[in-house]
Amino acid sequence: MNSHPMPSIRFLKESQLGEDSWHSLLISLLRGLAAIQVAAAHLRSEFFPGLRTLENPALWYQGLAFLTGFAHQAVVVFFLISGWLVGGSLLNKLGQPQAIRLYAIDRITRLWTVLLPTFVLILAAGIASGVIDPRAPDFSPANDYSVAALAGNLVGLQTIVVPEFGGNFPLWSLSNETWYYVMFPLLLMCVAASSGVRRALAASSLLLVGVLLPVEMVLYFTIWLLGAAFSRVRVECGTPLRMMMLVVLVIASVVFRLKGSNDDMVFASYPQDLLLSVLFLLFLSSTVTPLPRAQKFVGPLQRVAVFFSNFSFTLYVVHVPVLGIIGYVGMTLFGCRQMAANSLADLGVYLAMLAVVLASAYGFYLMFEARTYAVRRWVKNLLMGKEAVAQKTAPAKQ
Repeated sequence: MNSHPMPSIRFLKESQLGEDSWHSLLISLLRGLAAIQVAAAHLRSEFFPGLRTLENPALWYQGLAFLTGFAHQAVVVFFLISGWLVGGSLLNKLGQPQAIRLYAIDRITRLWTVLLPTFVLILAAGIASGVIDPRAPDFSPANDYSVAALAGNLVGLQTIVVPEFGGNFPLWSLSNETWYYVMFPLLLMCVAASSGVRRALAASSLLLVGVLLPVEMVLYFTIWLLGAAFSRVRVECGTPLRMMMLVVLVIASVVFRLKGSNDDMVFASYPQDLLLSVLFLLFLSSTVTPLPRAQKFVGPLQRVAVFFSNFSFTLYVVHVPVLGIIGYVGMTLFGCRQMAANSLADLGVYLAMLAVVLASAYGFYLMFEARTYAVRRWVKNLLMGKEAVAQKTAPAKQ
């Protein structure tokens, strides 16, 4: 990254979505790390006792608890990157023929290509473990294995009307994502629609959605919007200032990890998440500089980042069902599922289970998420004809 004599902020005509600069590498790297963080945190909480329940926890377990305690911040990063990529992509395409329709197909195929097979996995595991009786389907919205819960989770109604399907609690954030995907184009249409009637309809629809959704969900839409807005911001500065922004971002993350509100995304956690978001986006916007291809480490780093980024969404969605299967197998074979926080051998078991979760998610990705682009082409061809398929399609990772 080359130095720049005078720091400045530029507002760009198009969102920064290129894949040949530092910011694209960082986005890929952070997507993968954030998903691993969430999976590692849930694995620890599922099989190890809580740190606060231990009187004299081992030093290694304190370190593990600290390192796997950034799941809240990881979800904030997911929202910001989603706003940057999804919102930025729509901003670039706004005004093109059938942009909103193509956007809707992209978003639905993005979600359902992973969600549908995950729900099949949850159903199969539930039937095998005896939690579900396939002879007596349940339609109650209160049952997290019911038909109503499954249908509700496909359209983003989990935590609003129905519970997360099969107890897959990370799906709460996909409810946020789904409604942000709906609210953002409505917001744009309030300004950019071709007629006053359409602008009024968009505004009325946006207002109705905002009234019906939980207040906290609407509040965190502003975090997602920041990601979309900063996709058109470029901070030009030298390396010292960029490194200073990174240090401040890391310090803020650690402070909020230790002293902040790290459970649900509520009013109490919003101020810290807003500050963290601004710090993160300022740093990210300062890295829109070309990758130095001459440096030997860039190529391998980019390949690793892209590898983990590619299946980060699958990892996020499928890791809890996989943990449930691991726990069931542990109970069946060994009669227990709790590990000791003072046993280095159990730390080894934890790392082995994390490797199993990652390998399972990658295999699941190869079977389903990796085919998202082909599914999109098929759906667009089916609904809109071959002319729509010929148009530039958003990358499958968005």
